[in-house]
Amino acid sequence: CATCDGFFFRGKDVVVVGGGDSAVEEGLFLTKYATRVRIIHRRDELRASKILQERAFKNEKVEFVWNTVLTEVLGDADGKVIGAKVQNTVTGEESEIETDGVFIFVGHLPNNELLKDKFELDEDGHLIADRFMRTNVPGIMAAGEIMDKVFKQVATSVGQGCSAAMQTNKFLEELEEAGYPGVDQDPREFRKAEIANKEAIGTW
Repeated sequence: CATCDGFFFRGKDVVVVGGGDSAVEEGLFLTKYATRVRIIHRRDELRASKILQERAFKNEKVEFVWNTVLTEVLGDADGKVIGAKVQNTVTGEESEIETDGVFIFVGHLPNNELLKDKFELDEDGHLIADRFMRTNVPGIMAAGEIMDKVFKQVATSVGQGCSAAMQTNKFLEELEEAGYPGVDQDPREFRKAEIANKEAIGTW
């Protein structure tokens, strides 16, 4: 992402693929380092918010390549990016763009196959959790990009993971205080509780 890797492209030429808020915002961020940022979009107008569009259009480092899609990222023998192969969506014409880096922001789908029909998800498929990382299923916490649709950074995921772990420990302590079967109790009773819990959340 631009936040993590933008510094490595100081004084270089980069390409951003996309036309929404993420693409334009990251493109603008990259202008702090790159000498030129070309935003490739498959349509002839952006989907980004008006304020972001205005900022991008005013920035001298930003150029737009309209009605175009990325078909291939080109690299040298060492794996270094040297260009991008693109195609015009109107004429079908193919061409190559020399660039030092490619940043793709065309959306993504959360890996939520195990969660469907068992947990509450938002309209984009992200797991819904409260500020304590708790989901709608008691005892199940969430952290990372499966529930974070804003920051998507390692640092925030680590913090969320810490919160989720602490909340899980608190949840288990409360169960123990309430007399929930534990390892020091009859294992048959513990197994009954485990089966009941699985039935409550469904089979994974």
